Amino acid sequence: MERRQYIEKAKRIVIKIGSQLLEKDNDIDTEFISDLARQISLLKDKEIIIVSSGAVLAGVKKLKLPSRPKNITEKQAVASVGQAYLMQIYDKFFSEYNLIIGQVLLTIEGLQERKRYLYAKETLNKLIEFNVVPIINENDAIAVEEIVFGDNDFLAAHVSLLTDANLLIILSTAGGLYTDDPSNPDAKLIEEIKADVDEALNFAKSSKSKFGSGGMRSKLEAAKIATQHSIPVIIAPKKKDIIVDILSGNKIGTFIHPHKAKKSSSKKSWLELLSYPKGKLIVDAGAEKALKAGKSLLPSGIKEVEGIFNQKDVVAIANEEGNIIGKGIVNLGYKEIKKIKGLKTEKAKEILGKDVEEVIHADNIVIF
Repeated sequence: MERRQYIEKAKRIVIKIGSQLLEKDNDIDTEFISDLARQISLLKDKEIIIVSSGAVLAGVKKLKLPSRPKNITEKQAVASVGQAYLMQIYDKFFSEYNLIIGQVLLTIEGLQERKRYLYAKETLNKLIEFNVVPIINENDAIAVEEIVFGDNDFLAAHVSLLTDANLLIILSTAGGLYTDDPSNPDAKLIEEIKADVDEALNFAKSSKSKFGSGGMRSKLEAAKIATQHSIPVIIAPKKKDIIVDILSGNKIGTFIHPHKAKKSSSKKSWLELLSYPKGKLIVDAGAEKALKAGKSLLPSGIKEVEGIFNQKDVVAIANEEGNIIGKGIVNLGYKEIKKIKGLKTEKAKEILGKDVEEVIHADNIVIF
């Protein structure tokens, strides 16, 4: 499909707004937030989800601090103040256009757990059903360095998958991907990327602003996640009417085409990108071949069991050479699998005293 066709089909849209975009004249850019609210109020047939950075920025402004906090404890405290202040600003200006907002705070630790992932998905769907505009941020007040997304570009990509969005718009001070630094007069905007995003990474530079933590590289890495799961991405500038202009089909910024491969189920996307294995199953060559052909994992193909895990937990799947080839959700706990590894299905049923068709069903397996 062409760019215009993807945009015309987009009903559910995630908009990512970074800290840099929220700052103006050493304060929060309320004019930008007001204009965003006005645009969303005009898009009656669209479902808009906002991923907004800015809690630390807002906290710094509210507390009148001279600079961004340096250590994690200070950052958490400042974010706690800033998140409330930022939502107050969003609510004030969105209310002027009869829009209701809902705050959703996420951490990668929470999304790694399947049950909490599904709760988040259901909550966001319900907010949209209530005609609420969800405003999502990482929960900076409780997140620690080991579990943060690292940059809200990645959070926006995961939210796009979580909500089955049709389009991800990443607003950027650069306004798109250029062949060189945008300040260079010879730099040219790359209007579309149809090939693998990895090639475009050669043009990207990682950078950090006063309040942001990303750069064009993180935006492209996030775009890679989204496009590999059939979600197109636009990296666009901050300017008046930007969302309306994009959705009107105007060529703005850099459009990154999604992969043509069949879209993964939400469960398989979660398995691949977010799930954390509790153990490992080592499979023989025959099972490896079957798994790569889309088959289920049977007891007969399992050589070894490592780790302690329960039924419905996620495990890594490794081949005989020790290479991780995939992940899956097990139907049995580690003790039961140890009893039946290497056995034919009928013998496994006899030992466990219950029906055992597969250790991991094909629907619950992702192969890398």
